[in-house]
Amino acid sequence: MRHLNRVKKLNRTKSHRQALLKNLAISLFDHESIKTTNTKAMVLKGVADRLITLAKRKDLHSLRQAFAFLRNKQVVKKLFTDIGERYASINGGYTRVLKMGRRKGDNAPMAIIELTQKKETVDKKEKK
Repeated sequence: MRHLNRVKKLNRTKSHRQALLKNLAISLFDHESIKTTNTKAMVLKGVADRLITLAKRKDLHSLRQAFAFLRNKQVVKKLFTDIGERYASINGGYTRVLKMGRRKGDNAPMAIIELTQKKETVDKKEKK
């Protein structure tokens, strides 16, 4: 039974976990691909997909909800103008997690989390 296992706690307090996910989401939307541990990537996938779904709606309420979580004007602007438009016709599957082995120092499983449609791939399709 999975009682009280709704949230992956990542061995952190609630405020520390929220700050970690906020920073990871900002980095993901800014760079469109980041390298982190496998567990953090899986938790970030749900957060990022939720934020992209908000960006697809393009109304003031969803903009304010995204800003309340991210607290970064440039990233929210990029999320709503660029990333939200890329995924307008897609329902789900906005991010992918690729496992890439283990970290040298502590042998932690590492992963790359990235947006499925990067800006370069969209530009190449438009040229064809």
